[in-house]
Amino acid sequence: MRATIAERDSIMLNGASILITGGTGSFGKAFVKTVLDRFPGVRRLVIYSRDELKQYEMAQLYPKERYPQVRFFIGDVRDEKRLWRAMEGIDVVVHAAALKHVPVCEYNPFEAVKTNVLGAQNVIDACMDRGVKRVVALSTDKAAAPINLYGATKLTSDKMFTAANNFRGFHDIRFSVVRYGNVMGSRGSVIPFFLQQAATGVLPITDERMTRFNITLDEGVALVMYALEHMWGGELYVPKIPSYRITDVAEAVCPSCRREIVGIRPGEKLHEEMITETDSLSTIELADKYVILPATPTWDVDEFMAAFGGKMCDPGFRYSSGENDQWLSVEQLRELIRQHVDPPFAV
Repeated sequence: MRATIAERDSIMLNGASILITGGTGSFGKAFVKTVLDRFPGVRRLVIYSRDELKQYEMAQLYPKERYPQVRFFIGDVRDEKRLWRAMEGIDVVVHAAALKHVPVCEYNPFEAVKTNVLGAQNVIDACMDRGVKRVVALSTDKAAAPINLYGATKLTSDKMFTAANNFRGFHDIRFSVVRYGNVMGSRGSVIPFFLQQAATGVLPITDERMTRFNITLDEGVALVMYALEHMWGGELYVPKIPSYRITDVAEAVCPSCRREIVGIRPGEKLHEEMITETDSLSTIELADKYVILPATPTWDVDEFMAAFGGKMCDPGFRYSSGENDQWLSVEQLRELIRQHVDPPFAV
């Protein structure tokens, strides 16, 4: 018997056991903080990652005496047996682990495949075997019409997670994906790089036409929380978020700096794209997000649209940072940098 809409829309993290892969990364830290702030009754929160130094540093923020529910588990998503052990008694999994640096993935392609593709299958299998109830995997704009290996591995991962709903059998589990673009202030992103370069008086610009979507870590976490609470299984959630021009970021960070055009890097796009024109044929628009439907839905699409007040996107629609209807101004960017880049910088 299929679950009712009310049952689908209710998930209580209080009393649940949660595991996050890549838990010591930028997203993982923000997710852990949000869960502990909003759901103090969470039974167990397992931070799964392979870097013992980052785990040690993060553990200083969550001492056992005050946070007995927080656990640190050294492991790699490439290691299926270790994942299986870590997921004992886990109800909810958020999969954030990935190799995501575009040039590194281009130079070491099979290493990216082992983590982003084979690791994704290991997560899926462990979740199935261990009785996990809900799984949300993080994607990237680069998975839409990918032109680099990182994007190709993440598109593969997206397809694997959404398709996992097709062979779950009698397992009471749902898999969904969230996709968003550039996270403000995340490690390796343009804003921290510009802030570091500002001291030199020169900001390297790949291409003056370049645009990017912008989302804060808190907004990314909120999207994952929404998916966990409302997922039916197989959806790919895309938030409606503003864009910025790379030249406006340079102006916001250091208006007095000289700009040096260095050329676009291999595997890099001028504009981010999160929904392609082909994807739009199976995309639903909600008030503040889009939902790309699974290739083989296991539920009624009309019922889904009625439940969330959605409508199918118009033919020919695409969601690109260069064609957005929301743009951040220089001053808005400057204020966001003050609020969301850590450590804080005076800009």
